[in-house]
This record gives sequence, structure tokens and C-alpha cells, in this order.
Amino acid sequence: MALFRRGKIWWVDFTTPGGERIRRSAQTESKQEAKELHDTLKVESWRIERLGEKPVFTWDQAALQWLTETQHKRTHEDDKVKLRWLQPFLSGKPLNSITRELIWQIADAKAKQASPATANRYLALVSAILRKAVREWEWADKVPKITLFKEAKRRIRWLTPDQARHLLEVLPLHCRDMALFALSTGLRQSNVL
Repeated sequence: MALFRRGKIWWVDFTTPGGERIRRSAQTESKQEAKELHDTLKVESWRIERLGEKPVFTWDQAALQWLTETQHKRTHEDDKVKLRWLQPFLSGKPLNSITRELIWQIADAKAKQASPATANRYLALVSAILRKAVREWEWADKVPKITLFKEAKRRIRWLTPDQARHLLEVLPLHCRDMALFALSTGLRQSNVL
């Protein structure tokens, strides 16, 4: 057994049956905890290589991998917020144990708090992570079918005549003509400008 200390922290060092050297921090000051981690890692690597078992990956590992790989995305911060909201539902769950029923419970909880479109964005993130876990990372066997809520085809917004009158009254003089033109035609902002 190869346990050694660097400073106060114990480290694990062993070779898998396939010849790969594993050297990593046990992230503990307790020799007993480090020994338990060493034994667990060694048994897991033996079961994977000799018996052909797949390691069990959790939602937390998949979410972390997703955030690591998608740091360049413009919506990276939005993904963090969504994943934080999803944590109570999915934290610690093995990927293969995530079912349609669990996802539907999550969707239902979000739909009670927000619009169907918002709930769909959360479901789309869960779906994307699970698809990547199956197709690219090979961490799970299948992706459960995720049904999205029906959304309106387009956004419908309008101002009442009283709101429009009030808007024109409070706008500075140099903006009133442009706002009146926009209200009269319904054109997009870029076309109005």
C-alpha cells in the first residue's frame, strides 16, 4: 500500500491492473480515511478492468464536467444558476437512476414557479447534460425521454392606451416622436432606429 504525506495531507499512489499509475491527493489529514480511499480506488479499478464493470458516475460529476467544457458559452453563468436550482433534485444521483418520473417532478416544480418556457430551458439543460454523458463521455447507458411544455409560438406584448399615453408624457421631448412611431407601426427597434 502506497500512502504518503505531503505536508499534513495524505496522498494515494498505486498502479491499476492495466498498468496505469494513479497518484492523487486523499484530501484528508487522517491516515485511516486515506487508506479507505486507497482501497476503494484500487478495488474499483480492478472491477472496471478485470470484470468489465462501468464506473458509476453521478449527476454532480456530470454537471461539473458540463461546466468545465462549456466555459466558453455565452450562457455559462445562466447554466450555473440553473444547475444550482437543480441540485436539491439531482445531487448525488447516479446518472443511470435518473428517470422520466424524476425529470417530470423537476419540470412540475419549475412550472409552478415560472412560465412553461422557463421550465423548458431547465429541462433542455438536463437533457443536454444527459445526452453528452451518454454519447460523448460514455458515463451512462441511456437518456430518458424528456417531454417539454407547450409554449406560445411568439411573445405577445402590448401597452394599453393609458400606458402608451403615460409613456409619451414622461419621455424626454427628443424621444417622443420615435416612441410614437414605434407604437403606431409595431416595428422592431432596429427598424425604427
